[in-house]
Amino acid sequence: MSNTLSASTLLAVPLAPLVGSLVAGILGTAFGGNVIGRRASHGATILGVLIAMILSVITLCDVIEGARFNATIYEWMVIGGLKMEIGFLVDGLTAMMMVVVTFVSLMVHLYTIGYMADDDGYNRFFAYISLFTFSMLMLVMSNNLLQLFFGWEAVGLVSYLLIGFWFNKPSAIFANMKAFLVNRVGDFGFILGIGLIVAYTGTMNYSEIFAKAGELGGLGFPGTDWMLITVICICLFIGAMGKSAQFPLHVWLPDSMEGPTPISALIHAATMVTAGIFMVARMSPLYELSDTALNFVMIIGAITALFMGFLGIIQNDIKRVVAYSTLSQLGYMTVALGASAYSVAMFHLMTHAFFKALLFLAAGSVIMGLHHNQDIRWMGGVRKYMPITWITSLLGTLALIGTPLFSGFYSKDSIIEAVHFSNLPAAHFAYFAVLAGVFVTSFYSFRLYFLVFHGKERYDQNPDAHHHDDHHDDHGHGHGDGKPHESPWVVTLPLVLLAIPSVIIGYLTIEPMVFGDFFRDAITINGAAHPALTKFADIFHGPLSMAGHAFSTPPLYLALAGFVSAWYCYLVNPSVPAAIARALRPIVVILENKYYMDWFNENVLARAARGLGTGLWKGGDRGVIEGGVVNASWKIVGAIAAVVRRAQTGYLYHYALMMLVGVLLFMTYFVWLAK
Repeated sequence: MSNTLSASTLLAVPLAPLVGSLVAGILGTAFGGNVIGRRASHGATILGVLIAMILSVITLCDVIEGARFNATIYEWMVIGGLKMEIGFLVDGLTAMMMVVVTFVSLMVHLYTIGYMADDDGYNRFFAYISLFTFSMLMLVMSNNLLQLFFGWEAVGLVSYLLIGFWFNKPSAIFANMKAFLVNRVGDFGFILGIGLIVAYTGTMNYSEIFAKAGELGGLGFPGTDWMLITVICICLFIGAMGKSAQFPLHVWLPDSMEGPTPISALIHAATMVTAGIFMVARMSPLYELSDTALNFVMIIGAITALFMGFLGIIQNDIKRVVAYSTLSQLGYMTVALGASAYSVAMFHLMTHAFFKALLFLAAGSVIMGLHHNQDIRWMGGVRKYMPITWITSLLGTLALIGTPLFSGFYSKDSIIEAVHFSNLPAAHFAYFAVLAGVFVTSFYSFRLYFLVFHGKERYDQNPDAHHHDDHHDDHGHGHGDGKPHESPWVVTLPLVLLAIPSVIIGYLTIEPMVFGDFFRDAITINGAAHPALTKFADIFHGPLSMAGHAFSTPPLYLALAGFVSAWYCYLVNPSVPAAIARALRPIVVILENKYYMDWFNENVLARAARGLGTGLWKGGDRGVIEGGVVNASWKIVGAIAAVVRRAQTGYLYHYALMMLVGVLLFMTYFVWLAK
């Protein structure tokens, strides 16, 4: 086997979904005259993603055998000494992301055939999700900051289109605008970080930047006593806070549930929200030079992991519960990044992609089976009507809460152990947050599970029946008797295929990914300064031993306590939650208002921004530019013209007189000079 991967094969990975997207988006819509129908549109996009997945799996196998690729594919332009290129860097980190992105995307494509069956925008939706896959692949395969930024912005653009897919729905339009604006805040910091790197290294290529990391680590930020590398890393992480929905830039993600369920799974599981985690892991040679930046990363992640989990407890929309779970789990990944356990963060990113995609798609299956009801208070007893959805949801839930031997157990417990062994000051708070988060995650997960699949059947008591979702989400699968029904095979097959890695992938991959050399040339760790992973490796004796050791550690019993609490509150004694809510009413109000973050953004930041914009418009644009520059200039020109035009009388003798006076003045001047 060659040690170098084929450039043409790698190029085909992102281009295959792009071609499928163009076929469906142009030939399958009114834009291109609706030349092809639904079957051809979904066939083209699914074929494109399938090709990308097969090539990604082949690439991963080659990478495991030692093959690598780092080269320029196309040189766009050169400005001075700065090269702007399209290129690929394929190592363990990239290959793993390629497989995760393409596999989850393929499952979502298949699922969409059933979920969007009766939607008027069927072909357009397939074009968007395939374009989304292309954008994410370009991001993770890049070997330079320019291409990274292109993919970064492209996934943001397509997510805007997908969240607002039902553009006649006001809440969807508000949600996609919110996502767009919040991500612009994060991207401002991100582009500042890129600008600082380019300014001080003169390159956008990863390898060249990392080669100069030592030089960057010794420079100060002009005018301050901060280290330049700290400013760069924090600016880059602000971009990750927006894209990966970290506090306080998390507010867009729950509202993104306004989009169709398949895109909720794609955004929240394998693509957009994982981009920030991937970027920080890729930039590990820089982050290892700044303890300040790592502490900042860890604190933000800990706040997100714990406090976003609390919000999941009081949600009643099935998709929003899973959305807040995503926020919390992204916080766990971020905490691992702050502890310099980058490989653990990427390990959890991979396992989370499978079981979270499973939970989102299962939620969509429940919504279909219950005729578009999304309120878990009006569900119950669904397991006997939807057995496949029920069992796969249970497997996803067990993985999410960290049940021993399930995939989520290995990645989640690895994060907790890594934080426990971290020597950074922020680790104390982070350890408390991730431990407490175990109980919270288990409680809201089983609250959802029990209310949906167990207990009394309440689906026929829903006072808001037929009003839970947009009319576009009417899948029309018959079943007019009003009882729940299992979803078609194109919906349940992806659930089964996602359930398999949700159970076994952690057991199979923890050793090579966390303690082996899978990421050896992709991630850099200063073991002497940040020994968390080294200490964790000392106590690891295999995945089976780790599962057995769980019975003597707090996380397992916290998860068990969450399960028992949810079982008692929602199955044994359903009056308890209402009593607790009454006793803790002030706290519940805070949670219901989502810590008033939306209120603050809309009534303080938005008004301040509007006031600033109005001031710049009236004072700057109309006052200075229009009034002072534009209007003043024409008034001055007009005044001068009014004076000068008096000399233009139209009489020949006036002009002759002026000529004689002019000649006399010139003669006088030259005579004076001669003296």
